[in-house]
Amino acid sequence: MTPLHRRAFLGRTAAGFGLTALQSLLATNTAHHKAKAKRVIFLYQAGGPSHLEVFDHKPKLAAMHGQGMPESFTKGQQIAQLQGKALLCFGPQHPFQRYGKSGTEISSLLPKMGSIMDDACLIRSMWTEQINHDPAHTLMNTGSILAGRPSMGSWSVYGLGTESADLPGFVVLVSNGKGGQAQPIAARQWSAGMLPSKYQGVKFQSIGDPVLYLENPPGINARMQQDSIHAITALQRLEQQALGDPEVQTRIAQYEMAYRMQTSVPGLMDFGSEPASVMEAYGAKPGDGSFASNCLLARRLAERGVRFIQLYHRDWDHHGGLKKGVELKAAEVDQATAALISDLKQRGMLDDTLVVWGGEFGRTPMSQGGDGRDHHIKGFSYLLAGGGIKPGITYGATDELGYEAVDQPVSVHDFHATMLHLLGINHLRLTVKYQGLDVRLTGISGEVVKGILA
Repeated sequence: MTPLHRRAFLGRTAAGFGLTALQSLLATNTAHHKAKAKRVIFLYQAGGPSHLEVFDHKPKLAAMHGQGMPESFTKGQQIAQLQGKALLCFGPQHPFQRYGKSGTEISSLLPKMGSIMDDACLIRSMWTEQINHDPAHTLMNTGSILAGRPSMGSWSVYGLGTESADLPGFVVLVSNGKGGQAQPIAARQWSAGMLPSKYQGVKFQSIGDPVLYLENPPGINARMQQDSIHAITALQRLEQQALGDPEVQTRIAQYEMAYRMQTSVPGLMDFGSEPASVMEAYGAKPGDGSFASNCLLARRLAERGVRFIQLYHRDWDHHGGLKKGVELKAAEVDQATAALISDLKQRGMLDDTLVVWGGEFGRTPMSQGGDGRDHHIKGFSYLLAGGGIKPGITYGATDELGYEAVDQPVSVHDFHATMLHLLGINHLRLTVKYQGLDVRLTGISGEVVKGILA
């Protein structure tokens, strides 16, 4: 019997453990039917964009500007900070325009997005249950108002795994802008909840090194780093055998992933390979942390097999200064959103990439303080493109004042069910046992919105 030296033993066994952990992440796939989308890019507009200034034209509201809001709309309704105040109609602050062969009306502040409306579906009948930012974010991201539930990105990677060997399956990017209040974004919005922690979102920094500690400390080279990882994972494997804790296996996978990211992330962030025409199309400047640069980074992440990419763009909270605020926000997102969808289409990726644009809720048709809108849950808009979505259509409608979704309303759970369906997952069957119950992203409700499917 040939003796095996300690270094060889650790190197071989640790590499095997790391490979096993990686394969467990890559191979997880519980697809229930043929998928239309392989990945999701969610352009999350945090703060609650006003559908009445962006996607939902209401001439009747404009005609009633300054008049009392009919009590038949609001009596007994939850209207956040406007409770007990005089409710006056607040007309749209910017004109709308028809775009494309479909003639879809959206704000004239969004001409670039208007140019891709024939590739997109506009849902005008979204509604949600939570009227304050944090619980509304939690509901939109996890399908529950209870903290500690898995996010939709985590569910997606749990169900399908990832196609990337050297990047996380779920990546989060955050950008700030101008023209609104910047509400905090809690890390629990991309938590894995009761799923193994390897499925949680990984937040990349938008400025500077995207991931902390990418560089080895002085005196440590790549070989020494690899030896350290191998030794640590070998010891953790022994711990897992002794304790049977699945989180140890997760740590093994995370150490191995971190090591591979030291090589993959610098190349990911090097925009030097992008033609000047692409940079110009997005309006991106490397390292500026803008929404535009994050959109370009999202495309690069999608090319590298990342399953779920979520961009948070903040400052959409307009209790005052709405007209100027929306103008500033539109200028930040219009060009880059359109460029991302056009770029994906040109590269043949739009067909299997679901792009989503929207926030946690909408805004009231009534004014707040004379020049702003309050939070609103009964009706708002979402834009979707690619990944099996029927292009060039509008779906659903709010009433003539934009107050409530009255035609083909779409709940948060309906949206989640549809997103999972496009990824090849039956939302009723993607569950995890927790405290004796089968937990799922869509809770106890949710229907696939078949009318928006290609």
